Amino acid sequence: MKKIQDYYFKKAKKQGFPARSVYKLEEAQKKYRFLKPGQTVLDLGAYPGSWSKYAAGVAGPKGLVVAVDIQKPGVMADNVCLLQRDVYDLKASKLREISPYFDVVLSDMAPKTTGRKDVDHFRSIALAERALVLAGELLKPGGTFFCKVFQGEDLPSFRDKCKESFRSVRVVKPKSSRPESVEMFLLCTGRKQHTG
Repeated sequence: MKKIQDYYFKKAKKQGFPARSVYKLEEAQKKYRFLKPGQTVLDLGAYPGSWSKYAAGVAGPKGLVVAVDIQKPGVMADNVCLLQRDVYDLKASKLREISPYFDVVLSDMAPKTTGRKDVDHFRSIALAERALVLAGELLKPGGTFFCKVFQGEDLPSFRDKCKESFRSVRVVKPKSSRPESVEMFLLCTGRKQHTG
């Protein structure tokens, strides 16, 4: 198993990505094609910047990636806007100053792990719920939400919340994720049009 992890780490460095996490996004993208040229993408928990760099490459010069993290993501590209913010203090109105809507919201946010799976799970779900709130405020109808979560007892109820806002919700467990890892991703597509 260690050899596989070393492979992804070395591959990321060779391809100029700050972290191996890029392959989790790339694997989902190759299968589901939710990132497209010209899109506006919000990347929550962007540090160190692999997902933002990858999304910026797909979005291209007519697209935009807004990368948000407490730590400043180390991504330098003309189509990447960096925001050093705590996601809990982040206001949708601030993001709308950059773009009135987003096509895709990505969240690779994870809590600092404690070693207690139940505590880590609840903290992971809290971050995912915050990302879902922002996605609800900022995604255009038909938009996509791709979010990391840790497995545990609150995952089914979080998945149900996602189903209220999206036409399709899939569980994605990339091969580049360690088999023993509790992390997985929810791919939520087809943001529903809400009528007031």
